[in-house]
Amino acid sequence: MVGQSHVLRALMNALEGDEGHQRLHHAYLFTGTRGVGKTTLARIFAKCLNCETGVTAKPCGECRSCKEIAEGRHVDLIEVDAASRTKVEDTRDLLDNVQYAPTRGRFKIYLIDEVHMLSGHSFNALLKTLEEPPPHVKFLFATTDPQKLPVTILSRCLQFNLKRMPVDMISGHLAKVLEQENIPFSDSALRLLARAADGSMRDALSLTDQAIVAGGGAVSEDDVQDMLGLLPHEHLVALLQSVADDDGKRMLQTVTQMAQLTTDFTTAADSLISLLHGVAVQQVVAADEADADVAALAKLLSLADVQLYYQMALHGRRDLPLAPDPRSGFEMMLLRMLAFRIDDGKVSQDATNSTQVEKKKILIEEASSLPATFPERRNPSQTLPLSGEGARGEVLSSSSPDKGRLGGVSSSNDWHAILPLLNLSGMALPLAQHCLLESVSDEQITLLLDEGGSTLQSPRAEAQLAEALAKHYGRELKLSFKLTTLTEETPEKRNLREAAEKQAAAEEAIRNDPFVQQLQEAFGATIVPGSIRPRTETGKL
Repeated sequence: MVGQSHVLRALMNALEGDEGHQRLHHAYLFTGTRGVGKTTLARIFAKCLNCETGVTAKPCGECRSCKEIAEGRHVDLIEVDAASRTKVEDTRDLLDNVQYAPTRGRFKIYLIDEVHMLSGHSFNALLKTLEEPPPHVKFLFATTDPQKLPVTILSRCLQFNLKRMPVDMISGHLAKVLEQENIPFSDSALRLLARAADGSMRDALSLTDQAIVAGGGAVSEDDVQDMLGLLPHEHLVALLQSVADDDGKRMLQTVTQMAQLTTDFTTAADSLISLLHGVAVQQVVAADEADADVAALAKLLSLADVQLYYQMALHGRRDLPLAPDPRSGFEMMLLRMLAFRIDDGKVSQDATNSTQVEKKKILIEEASSLPATFPERRNPSQTLPLSGEGARGEVLSSSSPDKGRLGGVSSSNDWHAILPLLNLSGMALPLAQHCLLESVSDEQITLLLDEGGSTLQSPRAEAQLAEALAKHYGRELKLSFKLTTLTEETPEKRNLREAAEKQAAAEEAIRNDPFVQQLQEAFGATIVPGSIRPRTETGKL
């Protein structure tokens, strides 16, 4: 009865006392999830009531009654599975002999397992006996769903709720059992078994028996992972390390390796969530006995990033059934982690973490408000990008229409032309869309950043933009920003304007459509506000 000390203490207090002065009730109800010991506890309690040494909290286990109860053949212990005897006739047949005294024991004990499966008429038949029970009869009920019992039955029973057992308690008990059996095991393997048991000691013992067979007489982590169909721990660690290193290629290669192992990606998402939880706990408590990989990830990732990834993993796990296939949904969950990060490097000071979290929140909200349409790519032959030798030494300014021109194109237009050629992604794209080009020289490029995009600045986004500019111009350039209130149209403002113009044109076209007007006149039809969407060039919404 591991983990059920609260119930044992109450029952022992009821059983202990002078002869005839025990506080014994006529009906007991044991509730709890599967495998926590409800039926086992009822049988032990039956021993306590009918032990030949007397009513005791410590039955001898050696007398005839104790042995027969343990072997399931005691004549005065009537054990019934309610799931197979739900009819009222079965209950009446069961209670026909209630009035007769026990054959050999002190009490006649009715142990009804899964009592909630009885029908309504069966409960009515049982209720009369519970209201006026003979002194020699005890009822022991066990159920996983006490809510299905009528309140009239519940009110006549002493109810004891058995707890689900935590992982540490289950793994600790398994360790004791295996030590007594001289079976080699690893602590990590026992934790996997305990987690798979989901609070049930019976399930944990069954899984351990299976693991012993699978491991050829030993319980190892690799064998347990194979048996449970779990993803190897190193793959999960590699995924998070790839995200931390901003290495999307390596991350997707790891997913490919997982697919080759016929991984259940739904289970993989659960395991990743569990790993992130372990990392978050390690960052707070810094336990010395923690797994080495978990301790390394706790140092590699910031507190804020771990919290963000945990939320993304939860939402990604929830959305997996909506994905075309589990693998693609799992990959998108990881790519989302890769796209939204607070900062590179190790864990920051606690004083800066709250600021990072707030900044990340603003970044995500700003990114989610961006229009769905982005600047169309222009043919490079139709633009005059500022690249190559002809651009060296040119200083451009957007402050005057006569200054900052190259090839007859103003600096603001130059940035509109250059931006599609940079092939930006992630947070670097919205940052660049809030900018205009001020100047470019041999060593430096300066962008004017509109105040509305100031929250988009981050070391990661700036590094990606600088790398793209260096590739475009064919030389290393130092990137600098000037925060200002821009009156000229940035790419972001152009996107919004063009989207608004397309929306207005679509609404006007619908309003002027003769068929729509006919429907309005004939049937009083109305146009639902916000329901009109402009068509793209492909003809799709």
